[in-house]
This record gives sequence, structure tokens and C-alpha cells, in this order.
Amino acid sequence: MKERKITDIMIPLNRYPAVNPEATLETAVGILRHAHCELEQGICTEAGPNTILVVDKDNHLLGILDFKAILKVLIPEVAGGLSEKLRSLGVSLAFAEGDAHTLDEARASFVARVKKNAEAKVRDIMLKVRGSVQADTSLVDAIKLLFKNKITVLPVYEGDEIIGIVRDTDLFLAVADILLES
Repeated sequence: MKERKITDIMIPLNRYPAVNPEATLETAVGILRHAHCELEQGICTEAGPNTILVVDKDNHLLGILDFKAILKVLIPEVAGGLSEKLRSLGVSLAFAEGDAHTLDEARASFVARVKKNAEAKVRDIMLKVRGSVQADTSLVDAIKLLFKNKITVLPVYEGDEIIGIVRDTDLFLAVADILLES
């Protein structure tokens, strides 16, 4: 069996979701949801990417957004301590410590908070790219890089030009194929 290359398993750049850094998080979420979901009987199955690329007008990669980073901005109380939870609810720490019984501000609609937070610009929340591979990189080296950097996607370059993305899913399936072919 011939060893597969990154280019054999990557998703070409033109088939991967991307967004401009000036877009709102709401726009990015819509694009990512559409790319991620394959609807079967009205239920979204995990079929597509879990990340969206942030690119400039010349398709230069500036950053990445993943589900976790998006949720952290949309629902900040899930990622922080008490002060972040209260701040996301519109409550000051002093107000909360005052043991107020009617926290009208704190009862703000979850939906309204998510929609307000979705107005954030992608440029302000995108994640730094923490690794990339060249098209001729071995599968083993790509897997090592994923683990070393604790990431799930790697941009694939040919020289200085980005040509695609390889995900942990793609690498897992390539390794699984080795087992199934033997």
C-alpha cells in the first residue's frame, strides 16, 4: 500500500469555509453552520468542518475560529469565573454582593445576550494559527504537530501559498484506512 500524502486527504481551500476579519461573529456562525451540517431528516450530522478560516481579500490566512472560541464569546459565562458570569448577565460584582433580591438586569434574555455578543467582529476574536504543514509533509509529522500544539486543524501550504486544510478527522480516517486495508 502506498503511503498517503497530506494532499491526498486535505480539504482544498476553495471547499473550506472562510470569512473576512471585518465580518461579525453572527455571519461567521452562519457560514460555519452551513458548512458543518449535513441535514438528514432535519437533524444536523457532523459532516463538515468544525472551524472557519479568517482570510483577507487576497486569501491570506489571518486566523481561525473554532466552536469553542465562538461559544466563549457568545456565552462568556461558560468560560470564566464568577465575575465573568455576572458581567455577562449585566450585573456588577458590588450589586451581586449587595444580595439584591430582584436582579432584573441579570434576568436578561439568554437569546438577547447571544445576539448582542454575536455583533463582535471576527478580527477581535479569531485564534492565532498555531501550526501549518507543507503539502509533502508526512501523515505522522502532521499528527505530531496536532498533538504538540493541541489543535484540530492545520493549514496546508505549497511554498508560501495556502492550498488546503487537514483536520484531525482527516488524519484519523487515513490511519483507520490503513487498518481496514490490511
